[in-house]
Amino acid sequence: MSQLLQALFGRLPIGWLQLTHNRTRFAAALAGVAFANVLVFVQLGIMNSMATATLKPYSFFQADIMISAPDANSMTEGSNVARQWMYQAMADRDVVAGTGLFVASVSWQRADKALGLTTYGVDPTQPVFLSPEMAKPASTLQLPNSGILDRFTRGLPRDETAAIRPQSPLSFEANGITLTLYDTFAGGGGFGGDGFMMVSDQTFLLQFPARSSGAPDHILLQLAPGADPDVVAARLRDVVSDKSLRIRSYAKAADEDLRYQQTKRPTGIIFGFGVIIGVLVGIVIVYQVLSTDVADHLSEYATFKAMGYGQGFFLSIVFEEALVLGVLGFLPGFAVANLLLLAMASATTLPLAMTAGMAVTVFIGTVVACSLSGAIATRRLVAADPADLF
Repeated sequence: MSQLLQALFGRLPIGWLQLTHNRTRFAAALAGVAFANVLVFVQLGIMNSMATATLKPYSFFQADIMISAPDANSMTEGSNVARQWMYQAMADRDVVAGTGLFVASVSWQRADKALGLTTYGVDPTQPVFLSPEMAKPASTLQLPNSGILDRFTRGLPRDETAAIRPQSPLSFEANGITLTLYDTFAGGGGFGGDGFMMVSDQTFLLQFPARSSGAPDHILLQLAPGADPDVVAARLRDVVSDKSLRIRSYAKAADEDLRYQQTKRPTGIIFGFGVIIGVLVGIVIVYQVLSTDVADHLSEYATFKAMGYGQGFFLSIVFEEALVLGVLGFLPGFAVANLLLLAMASATTLPLAMTAGMAVTVFIGTVVACSLSGAIATRRLVAADPADLF
């Protein structure tokens, strides 16, 4: 390490020697930086999993435009939309197909616990609105009271979901109706439920008799090839009689849902503050270490200052220490956070994972935060007189 730092800074690695002189303090400093890294990694991992879980349902369907109620901030929230607006929208020259999408939560009471399934009611005669991965298992939805289940539903044994096939269906009762599951798809538990289920619109209405076939939760539209969804959506906002409706491209609807979850919902705000707190903890820890180190070596710094060394020289020493703390503190923090995210993903089925983007972001942020702490720690030397330092 000494040779590497000497080659990097072109001088004796004074900062490294000062840090390693007191090994106990050095180890404590590294532990503090690693702890801050773990905090940030875990919070970022949860935020990323929230984004993945929020966008996952949008991947189940294929649409160009989504029409929702004005209070529908997400796919699972908001009032219903009258189906008549779908027919009005389909009068547009670029709209070639439309369908209603029903959304509700179904509780599956099992022997050990109740599972909450975010359930989508779709028209099985229009598989064009389903993604290719969903269209194949959804072919069984034309059977009465049938459904397909998220094989990654939280709380369900994997061997039980793996056994669900058209030849070996699984039945359970919910809302007084016996549902039969004929196949599975890859979903994954989210923050709003334990998993997903898809049924036909007719089965959905049997499950929820208070709902009306003329009032789905959302309306999905498909456009002619080459049509611009944003242009058509703007045109539909003038055509559809109800001006309060949210008519936007399907991609924009997904982006607005994600932004709402991250900036408006309490969970997103809490996790965002968690990242900020982790960064502040790291800055405070490194500042305490470096400021203490500067105070302990004031006489040495005074000697250098009396010899004519400027502020840049002292900054380079403290930045060297900050770089050492940032890099060596990042490595154990990365390892521990990776293990924690894997354990949390296994326990919750949330899409928690370490990504290259997270690693790069946290590493750069760690080095920058440590450098900022070093710059603050050296402010005492700026106006100090060498005669006063001895």
